Order: sequence, then structure tokens, then C-alpha cells
Amino acid sequence: MSIPDELLVDVAATVESGRSNQMSLTVVAGGVVITGRLAPEALWRQRVSEVLTDSTRLSEFSGVFAPGTGEKEKGTESPTHLHFHLARILQGTVGMPETGGMYRVAIADVSAWTVGDFSYSDS
Repeated sequence: MSIPDELLVDVAATVESGRSNQMSLTVVAGGVVITGRLAPEALWRQRVSEVLTDSTRLSEFSGVFAPGTGEKEKGTESPTHLHFHLARILQGTVGMPETGGMYRVAIADVSAWTVGDFSYSDS
């Protein structure tokens, strides 16, 4: 297991503190490039729970992601994960999914990162 980048932990802590939800970030984790906007864990959990609630096949899992379920008390520990929303996995000239998804990435698994998100254009 790698040692988490302290600067990246500080970025995640700033997002978790509620001071900002506008941080766009691109990371490499396990050889995969993920780009998108960071969200506080509670907001991320709420959105995933809402999506699952609306699913006919997966609604029973919505409670697992409900805000407050399994979350650490705010400010008690450093964040261990990045919570992306409106995120895409970059593969060749394509970002998947096109509309953006919800991804959770362990900070310790991030091997490279940069501020900002990447997108493709036809020009």
C-alpha cells in the first residue's frame, strides 16, 4: 500500500469541510484516468442513494449509501477517499460515461493527479 499524497489529502479535506465543491481533478489510479469534480462524501452518498432508490432492480441498496451511513464524524480523521461526481473514465478519445458518473477512489491508490478536468473536443 502506498503512502497517500499529503497535498491531495489536503485538497480532499478542503472539499469535505464544505468550503468548496468546485474542485475539478484528474487522477490516475490503477492505470485508469478519471476526471471530474470532487464532492463531499455526504453529498456523493446522497446522490448515489437517490439513483439507487429510483432503480427497480437496485433500490434495496439505496440505504447502504444514505448520508450518515458509515460516514466518519466530520473533522475527526483525514479523508481516505476522493468522491467524484460528473466524472468520466478517459479511454483513448472517449470519456465514459458521456454524462458523467459517480466514482469513489482511494487516495492511497492515486499515482498521479492534476488540478482540472480533461474533456475532448472535435476541433
